[in-house]
Amino acid sequence: MAPFSLMTASASWLAKSFSVLSCTSTLARCTSVPPPAYINSVKWLSSQATGPPKRPLNGYMRYVLQQQPVMTRHNPEIKSVDIIRKIAQQWRTLSPEQKQPFQEASLRAREQFKVDLQRYQAQLTPAQVQQQALEKRQRKAKRKAIRKKRELTNLGKPKRPRSPFNIFMSEHFEEARGTTTQAKMKSLMEDWRKLFSHQKQVYTQLAEDDKIRYKNEMKSWEDHMMEIGREDLIREQTLSTKKKPAAKTVAAKKVVKKVKAKAVKKATATGKSKTTGKATKSSSVKTVRTTKKT
Repeated sequence: MAPFSLMTASASWLAKSFSVLSCTSTLARCTSVPPPAYINSVKWLSSQATGPPKRPLNGYMRYVLQQQPVMTRHNPEIKSVDIIRKIAQQWRTLSPEQKQPFQEASLRAREQFKVDLQRYQAQLTPAQVQQQALEKRQRKAKRKAIRKKRELTNLGKPKRPRSPFNIFMSEHFEEARGTTTQAKMKSLMEDWRKLFSHQKQVYTQLAEDDKIRYKNEMKSWEDHMMEIGREDLIREQTLSTKKKPAAKTVAAKKVVKKVKAKAVKKATATGKSKTTGKATKSSSVKTVRTTKKT
């Protein structure tokens, strides 16, 4: 009985200790939640220490952040994209009075953002200002490249030709060794290096055929771009080759005009010489006749 009583005593002691720990943890969670003002100030300090202040959200995004957890809690089976779509529909149905609190909060945050941004920029060194300008230009160029790529995709620009290794990789990627994409790529690269030249020749020929496909598709696509007035999307080499025949035709027309002008001048000159020759002959005949009469 002694061991059994000892076991029960230890079990009760462990239960009491766990209950005390749970109470203390619950108390800590309840008492460690700071007020909203304190949370915002800490977030503002952390953002100021790491970088510039973040741009404030507009009224619609504030409404989304407020309604998203509610919609997710009531509709756990719906995807997040569909939830955002539903919230957007709700926002469109709201009246201006219902949208006003979110928009006013956005305006106040925007004014605070201007103050915070001026304060942040005042403490920057010239080197930091240059670095930020460089990063801004890089971000702008990246966004521009993404927009252009999306536009070319929508316009149906043909895909670039694949290399022999890319064709080999697409055919054997599923059965490649490795669990991650990087490991599979590494194993495929090793397998490609181990192939004989006659085995690689098959993929080399497929790559050459793909180049011909790309060339033909690009020609028809660029002709279509010329028709719709999008010459800015055509390659420079294509524009130069199309401008050369036009320049040659213009030069040929100029040469023809010059030849015609020379021919006309020559004809007029010969006509004048003939008329003068006739005039001299007639004058000489007249003089001969007058001398005979005398």
